[in-house]
Amino acid sequence: MQRQLANMKQSLFDQGYLDEQFVQLEELQDDANPNFVEEVVTLYYRDSARLVQNIDQALEKSPLDFSKLDSYMHQLKGSCSSIGAKKVKSECTQFREYCRVGNGDGCKRSFQQLKKEYATLRKKLEVYFQ
Repeated sequence: MQRQLANMKQSLFDQGYLDEQFVQLEELQDDANPNFVEEVVTLYYRDSARLVQNIDQALEKSPLDFSKLDSYMHQLKGSCSSIGAKKVKSECTQFREYCRVGNGDGCKRSFQQLKKEYATLRKKLEVYFQ
């Protein structure tokens, strides 16, 4: 069982879904708080869902408010960093670059990719924590 879990975690790193921050979170977990990482990830998904929804709504407005979009994405990127969500964080960076140059289509494409990575990571982490 432990070996399966270790292999699953390693594949999340190998596939680029997680980075070193996830390991640092695990190092904070102890007998007094055995579900620490799972609780932090649960909080991440609860809080980030609101940001994703805000971004979704902001992308439907015309004209696009790039500074508001960038602000939302900055918050989301920070949340991703806190749990080590590498692929999602990378997509946040790409999205912010599109905001910086005022590329609405780029923002929309990037956001679709971000949502895909976000959902994939969520599924993989749900399996990991079971």
